[in-house]
Amino acid sequence: MGSPLYILGILAMAAVVVVLAIGIGGFGVGGEFNRKNGNKMMQLRLFFQFVAVVFMLAFAYFAGFGN
Repeated sequence: MGSPLYILGILAMAAVVVVLAIGIGGFGVGGEFNRKNGNKMMQLRLFFQFVAVVFMLAFAYFAGFGN
């Protein structure tokens, strides 16, 4: 459980939650922030989701070699 890949995956998932919350908050409020940053928040969320999936797959792959 203390594998660096596992910890990085958890951090990437936390980043997804933070960016998602900022994006939803900006969308809910609307205004200038949403116009300027709405699309960027979506792109950033997708990037962090991709990174989290890569870390979790790498963790699962390398954890399988120990058995």
